[in-house]
Amino acid sequence: MVIIRLARSGAKKNPYYFITVADERRPRDGSFIERLGFFNPSARGQEERLRVDLDKVNEWVSKGAQLSDRVQYLVNEAMLSPEDLKAKMDAKKAKADAKKAAIEAKLAKEAAEKVAAEAAEKEAEEKAAAEEAAAQEAPAEEVATEEVVAEEVATEEVVAEEAPAEEVVAEEAPAEEVVAEEAPAEEVATEEVVAEEVVAEEAPAEEVVAEEAPAEEVATEEESEEKDSSDDENK
Repeated sequence: MVIIRLARSGAKKNPYYFITVADERRPRDGSFIERLGFFNPSARGQEERLRVDLDKVNEWVSKGAQLSDRVQYLVNEAMLSPEDLKAKMDAKKAKADAKKAAIEAKLAKEAAEKVAAEAAEKEAEEKAAAEEAAAQEAPAEEVATEEVVAEEVATEEVVAEEAPAEEVVAEEAPAEEVVAEEAPAEEVATEEVVAEEVVAEEAPAEEVVAEEAPAEEVATEEESEEKDSSDDENK
């Protein structure tokens, strides 16, 4: 079957197509029967974008040739007037721009959602870490509180143990006062004993003096008698 289709030509990333009549069984870019025009999608400025020999196309169609979908679209476009073609191209461009803007908006939205999701995930991780840290600090605080309570209890027990000791000391204090009171009494007694001993020692001395006094009297009497005797003899 004969088909009218596009055959690719041109350079890489800069395609250029010919509208050809060829056997359907042949490769797309292989041998052809006749060229009916060209299509340059990369046309810029004043470059011709599309050219089609409509009379040849109608002739081959009348002979039973089939048009490919893309060639049918290009033939319909070639049948338009320049004004209609321009309006169609503008509408197509606007549609392409709108599609591009929609794609960009979608990508921006996805990026924003991704950033928000990452921020929420990060916040959740930070919150979980904070809760975990708080959960770890809570037992530590409880242990510290228990230690403080234990220390207070131990301190109270020590104070309670020291209190009876202080009471004992307080009880011993009056005993010491009694001892202190007794001490002056003992000193008084000691002084009396010493005074008695002194008196006792002085008493024998007085007795000796008293004994010596009669002896002196006897001696005096004897001397008087001897003197008297002497006087008598002299007479």
